[in-house]
Amino acid sequence: MAPPRLWEVHSGSDAEGGRPVRTAAPARHRLTRALVRAPILVYRCGLGWIFGRRLVLLTHVGRTTGRPRRVVLEVVGRGPVAGSYVVASGYGRRAQWFRNVVAHPEVTYQVGRRRRDGWAYPLPSDESGRLLAEYAVRRPRTAAALMRMLDRNLDGSSAAYQRLGADAEQGVPLVLLSPTPRPST
Repeated sequence: MAPPRLWEVHSGSDAEGGRPVRTAAPARHRLTRALVRAPILVYRCGLGWIFGRRLVLLTHVGRTTGRPRRVVLEVVGRGPVAGSYVVASGYGRRAQWFRNVVAHPEVTYQVGRRRRDGWAYPLPSDESGRLLAEYAVRRPRTAAALMRMLDRNLDGSSAAYQRLGADAEQGVPLVLLSPTPRPST
């Protein structure tokens, strides 16, 4: 049996100087996966309130199966509409939940005890960069810990987080969860 992959190397370059991008692999080992998915069980037991407004339980539709899928994500910020939140895709555009909400933007999300039906909108790269940098300023230790967990080497500056959020290829895209549909333009 092969050992679990703890990281993956991707083409492209990191924000700090042209090296190949090495990012943490999604949890595939049984124990690691159980630990990562434990907050879902906490929410399903009706105890989501213990996370306050720091985590969101996102229920979305699988793009190929059509079945409901759940993931718990860190809240990066509040959206412009009451009850809206911004979350980050630490594994980038390859994350399954991210790919699912791009295919099927209608979602249900829960923060604390409050559950809402809504829509998920990937934010433009420049806005993702700005909001990720603001998050790193508000919560520097949490942001640094999340980047270490994802094996992202950042110098901790606001500019580094902004570049990471704005990188459409290898970066960390942000998604707006909103109880209202996006206005048509």
